[in-house]
Amino acid sequence: MNTPNKLTVLRMVLVPIFMVVYMVEAIPYHTAIAALIFVLASITDWLDGYLARKNNIVTNFGKFMDPLADKLLVTGALLCLMERDIVAYWVVMLIIAREFIVSGLRLVAVTKGIVIAAGKLGKLKTVLQLIAVTAAILLPWKFLVDILIYISAIMTLISGLDYLIRNRKVFLDA
Repeated sequence: MNTPNKLTVLRMVLVPIFMVVYMVEAIPYHTAIAALIFVLASITDWLDGYLARKNNIVTNFGKFMDPLADKLLVTGALLCLMERDIVAYWVVMLIIAREFIVSGLRLVAVTKGIVIAAGKLGKLKTVLQLIAVTAAILLPWKFLVDILIYISAIMTLISGLDYLIRNRKVFLDA
């Protein structure tokens, strides 16, 4: 397994660690530690893609698992934030629904021997989600956090529609 793929796996391993640290208030400085874990996991998202492209070691595993690792990281964090009443249920459901739809389309494509890599809007959506979630973990300003979360939710919807439109042939031929 190459380094970018190891970083992807590391990101997935960090998800439950983040969730436990964030939710267990008995852990000293749990919010700050959880934020650090979340930011570290977020950085692995950028780093694995950078290394894969730089070293020309883009793999099908990476194309499939990297977006899945992102989904796990964001969904795990959003579920924690929802539990703490920081993020609205409908926002979490919108984001999870988009991720299920995109993952389902990817699975259909794989059965046809097609691997669909993340597009530019999907990458922008992920960056906005990571920023919004980090802000929601760290910032006490609900108004600003809500704005960032809503912007990421809107981009989630836009990127999901773009994904479906760009790959409709795979979906319609299923």
